[in-house]
Amino acid sequence: MFDEPEETRDETAADPAQRAKEKSDELRIHAQLAAVFEATRKFEAQILPGLDVELARQIQRTIGRLEKAKSPDSPVLPPAAAGEAAELLDLPASRGLSTNDYHIHGRPGEVMIVRFLQGEEVATFYQRLQAHFNAGLEGLREDERQALEWKQDPQTAAYLQALDKVDLKMADVYLRELIRRHNLYVLSTQTADEINIAYLCEHIMGATPADVVGEHSAPPDGATEQDLAWFFKLFALRGVKGPTEQMCFFTFMQKTEESW
Repeated sequence: MFDEPEETRDETAADPAQRAKEKSDELRIHAQLAAVFEATRKFEAQILPGLDVELARQIQRTIGRLEKAKSPDSPVLPPAAAGEAAELLDLPASRGLSTNDYHIHGRPGEVMIVRFLQGEEVATFYQRLQAHFNAGLEGLREDERQALEWKQDPQTAAYLQALDKVDLKMADVYLRELIRRHNLYVLSTQTADEINIAYLCEHIMGATPADVVGEHSAPPDGATEQDLAWFFKLFALRGVKGPTEQMCFFTFMQKTEESW
């Protein structure tokens, strides 16, 4: 999905703990992507094109304002933005939008996807997020042991030991307990200059690119790397209403050739 850089001398010489952290961060990003977009394969979620253009733009503008309102150093939104965040998370009730499904507005070369989760759907999301990370971490440990253990140098041994010590709790990364305890609203982002649209749709979502981006924007048969490359930005807004946890994932995608 993402182009992985070849290992360089600088990378192999990096601090073992930092190197393990960087690998862990890569797994975290992939785990989030999988958990957000796998619902059509795992939970019978629907891909629903035809999201009202005005509503889609309203959500986009709201997300933009919320992103500007928070500090660059923290995903936690300031109290002044809480009302607008709560209103956005309440759109399933106020505008009759189903939760769990993927609501899509698209035009040639550009797609906006909105997905809401509430209550048990949020709990399931956290379970799946952790499961994806754990599976990726176990696979990475095994691959790195097989590829590097023969070197038997202190730097490599320290790196493998650091990987074995990684114990990332994805709910903590998402500040779940702090959100519930202090009634916070949190907005985080994930960006890729180029994401392979076929990988996202076919491998993660279990759908065709045409299902997601529309026939007019789907890559042709025999697609080139350029045909498959889309700019990608995912926003994850989280909060609570009473005892109910709420999430909104807003994804903006644009064909890379269209964004220049």
